[in-house]
Amino acid sequence: GKLECLSPNFVYEDDILFNKDKSRIISFRNQNIKSYVIPSSVASIGDGAFSWCSSLSEIVIPSSVASIGDSAFSYCDSLSEIVIPSSVTSIGDSAFSYCDFLSDIVIHSSVTSIGKGAFSYCRSLPKIVIPSSVTSIGDSAFSYCDFLSDIVIPSSVTSIGDSAFSYCSSLSEIVIPSSVTSIGDSAFYGCGSLLEIVIPSSVTSIGDRAFADCFSLKYISIPKSVIGLNGNPFAEWKGKLECLSPNFVYEDDILF
Repeated sequence: GKLECLSPNFVYEDDILFNKDKSRIISFRNQNIKSYVIPSSVASIGDGAFSWCSSLSEIVIPSSVASIGDSAFSYCDSLSEIVIPSSVTSIGDSAFSYCDFLSDIVIHSSVTSIGKGAFSYCRSLPKIVIPSSVTSIGDSAFSYCDFLSDIVIPSSVTSIGDSAFSYCSSLSEIVIPSSVTSIGDSAFYGCGSLLEIVIPSSVTSIGDRAFADCFSLKYISIPKSVIGLNGNPFAEWKGKLECLSPNFVYEDDILF
């Protein structure tokens, strides 16, 4: 519908709502525009600011922007590529979730955190390079990225969140760096194409169903460093298990 803003605390122009000094985009309401350059006055993109802008196929984020809010671009069905400038330090929860045609994204090394579900259901995304500034991968960050086959996790990452890569059905290989100490619940659940994974000796905990339904994975070794298993990390997985940790006993295909 039609929005009218009479408050002196906001600016509303061209179907776009800003705060008073135009340092934050609150709501982008132009549903017909295909290309948009965010003004250089903007320092933050608000929660849900561009969500459901189904016609938007191109967006330019200026170097003035430091943060991208939760669900900022969720359900932008026509968005195919995006460059996150080096000024951005955080990507909010579900920031680009359900961007079905997003096939190319560049994340610069200024980003330190990737929020929960940030790129979940980006079904056309074939690869992503996580910069070495990131220390944690949020829950469901890349879940249901069906086309994702190439991902680089840097040695700065210490934790892989719950369901972080669940149902990445095209992912055939992934290297977990020796900086990682915890693998969350369902972290790789349903990665049916995953052929090989090495759990490094830095890992101390593995979450429930972390490798469930990875039916192409033939072998997993639990390293000596693991002291905690949450639930059953290997439920619905039929491959060969080896346990090197002195904190558990594995005999006759039963883990105690």
